Amino acid sequence: MDNNTLLHVTGLKTYFFSFAGTRIVKAVDDVSFDIRRGDRLAVIGESGCGKSTVAASLLRVLPPSAKTVGGEILFEGEDLLKKSNREMNDIRGRRIAMILQDPMMSLDPVFTIGRQLGETLERHTPLRGESLLRRIKELLTAVNIQEPERRINQWPHEMSGGMRQRIVGSIALSCEPKLLICDEATTNLDVTLQLQYLNLLKELQEKTGVTLAFITHNLGIVAELCTTVIVMYAGKIVERAPVMDVFDSPAHPYTKALLDAAFGLQDTRKRRPIPGEPPNLANLPPGCSFHPRCIHADDRCRKEEPPEADMGPGRSAKCWHPGKE
Repeated sequence: MDNNTLLHVTGLKTYFFSFAGTRIVKAVDDVSFDIRRGDRLAVIGESGCGKSTVAASLLRVLPPSAKTVGGEILFEGEDLLKKSNREMNDIRGRRIAMILQDPMMSLDPVFTIGRQLGETLERHTPLRGESLLRRIKELLTAVNIQEPERRINQWPHEMSGGMRQRIVGSIALSCEPKLLICDEATTNLDVTLQLQYLNLLKELQEKTGVTLAFITHNLGIVAELCTTVIVMYAGKIVERAPVMDVFDSPAHPYTKALLDAAFGLQDTRKRRPIPGEPPNLANLPPGCSFHPRCIHADDRCRKEEPPEADMGPGRSAKCWHPGKE
């Protein structure tokens, strides 16, 4: 792990357990990756593949039924899995922040916008009084909220969806974190607002140097904004590569299937949906988890789990037939 590596995750395993402990869902199973300082990483895959559980594992905000049972999460050289809850509270929001998919789930309807921005700043900074109020106005202005003096006294329901999403972003960025995780942060925005929001995040990264990690279904966001891509399937990373390599020459059949399905949205004549259904994470098939849906699957794919194949600088794929057309 060199000085340019902000986050180093090795062998992360996060499982969900039934009440009696008789059923185990391996939501994240032996996941390893790095995020370098200043990077814009995308984590893509179908719903249920483990993307959001990875983010929740990093911040240690898992639901009661889930537990990280193995692995190492090194953030600036410190293992987050060994931190106490009090120590993690000092890290969340201050050094690692997260923007969630639905801003109405993130914003408290009984507190004003200014109070909710101020709460994070009071928790992590010495700002109080006039200096705190000035900082709140600066943050709202930074995310293109007009008339910040008036907005700080308004309630979440008085804002449009786009404004609420920008306010959630300003809260996440208020303490200038080193890593910002965006979990489907543009899903509820229309296409125009999505583009504006992405450009805003680019500008804020240039100003603050924050490292960005996007969890998304939107491959347009990946192509427009990201530099590195991780593809997840059934709780595992099946491909990692620089963004242009993924779009130009996907190595894993699942990555290629995702691209074919996405490009078909613009032209239904070219649409090629991925056959079958994602696997049951509590009862995964033997061998490669993708083999029941893969057109290239053979007996080896059905019996043996593939190792991670080196595909060149910064590229790898877990497949017995990587790059096969």
